[in-house]
Amino acid sequence: MNEKNFEYLRDQVKYTGFGEGLEGELKEKMQKEEPTFVLNYTAKYGEDTAQATLNFKKSSESDMYFFNSYKVELHKEDSKEALEQTFYINKGSNITMKEAYNLMEGRAVNKDLTNKEGEAYNAWLQLDFKQADTNGNFKLNQYHQNYGYDLEATLSKHPIKELENPKHKEDLMDSMKKGNLQSATFLKEGNEIKQYIEASPQFKTINVYDSNLNRIDNRHAKQEKESQGEEASIKQNNKKQNQSADDDGPEVPKEAKRKRKSQSSSI
Repeated sequence: MNEKNFEYLRDQVKYTGFGEGLEGELKEKMQKEEPTFVLNYTAKYGEDTAQATLNFKKSSESDMYFFNSYKVELHKEDSKEALEQTFYINKGSNITMKEAYNLMEGRAVNKDLTNKEGEAYNAWLQLDFKQADTNGNFKLNQYHQNYGYDLEATLSKHPIKELENPKHKEDLMDSMKKGNLQSATFLKEGNEIKQYIEASPQFKTINVYDSNLNRIDNRHAKQEKESQGEEASIKQNNKKQNQSADDDGPEVPKEAKRKRKSQSSSI
């Protein structure tokens, strides 16, 4: 076994959000020197369960292994069918497991990426549940810097208490960039009201939810909910076609999550 290759993969797995618990199994499977192998990982997010399958492949020209991709199956509390998406590993900044979950929940994630020419750039990523390939993988839209979405400027339009403290503001923005549904304190008529916010780069705004996770007055709300509501049928249709051819943010209260799911299914 190539020891340096093992150390590199061990760290790559760790920093892609799978922790250190897979280290022993990774070494064991690399020592067998089989052409391909997988590692399995399970995470709980509130009442949701995300199961990841990490895919490794041995080089045909050396003893080096590569961590190529991982597939996530998201099992939601109120759904019999799992949502699936494959995320590919790149030389630059990879999508972490928690970010993958947030993307599959319909939220946007901000990443520093590298193009084919090796040039670094920043973009917001968000799954398009209306478009899927023959393998059932949803299209990952990118909203680059020149698209014009400025999270800081967008937040400044809202009476959010955390924006008054530089450290709290930085923490708030960092959490939102990871795709988290972030709690925030809104100041209204002298009262402090706890609400939840998420970034919405496509519409250059933020989505705001009350303490029960009901969407608050956003003209794009219905359009986005309908988009997510079509995901299951698109996934099934593409699978049938393919068969015939081939750092964590704050957790959402359980009660609030159930109410949000109920609302989503009714729209």
